[in-house]
Amino acid sequence: MILKILLVAAVLGPTLICEGQDQKPAAPAAPAAATPAGNQTPAPVDAATSSTTAAPLATGHLAASYVIGPNDQIAVEVWKEGAVSGSFLVRPDGVITMPLLGEVMAAGFSPLDLAAQITIKLRKFLQDPVVSVVVVGIHSKNIYMIGESSRKGAVELTPGMTILQAIGAAGLTDNANTKKIYILRDEDGVRHKIPVHYKEALKGNLQFDIPLKPGDTIVVP
Repeated sequence: MILKILLVAAVLGPTLICEGQDQKPAAPAAPAAATPAGNQTPAPVDAATSSTTAAPLATGHLAASYVIGPNDQIAVEVWKEGAVSGSFLVRPDGVITMPLLGEVMAAGFSPLDLAAQITIKLRKFLQDPVVSVVVVGIHSKNIYMIGESSRKGAVELTPGMTILQAIGAAGLTDNANTKKIYILRDEDGVRHKIPVHYKEALKGNLQFDIPLKPGDTIVVP
């Protein structure tokens, strides 16, 4: 009897020992690795507040005090009326041609004033029109040189520029006839021919040093 007990213990002993070894307590969870301060991921930034510089205004949007002139390019927008809206070139006589309205005087008005004028005219055709005017191209601040000028075409008109200053900026060729220089100027739909007394202006006689206006054309025969 004792021999049987010893035999059973010999057989079952290793099995019990192995089961006891397998039932180890679970290892504690490893603590999360600390992120080095230099490698921390920055918090998301709100794009609406991240910029400290306001976006620049569009180049076509000018100050309300700007006075529209001949050869300027303007955009007229009538809300919900695409057939009337559009881009228009101000003619040398200061007029634009619009659908429904035909010819509209634009030169001499600021964008706000011109929008008000167009609004009044459109009320004959539309109910409560909403009009905006933007200058998208400035070309009225030039004078033009043609003929025997060293520099032909547009010359930027600086404030107070006179005929002598314009000729000095553009130059004359050796073939220029300074006795027959004249200015072509369009005013109120009428073209005027203004003779230039070049030699008298050179002598310092201010009454002959004619102040120029935007759009003037200087003809040098």
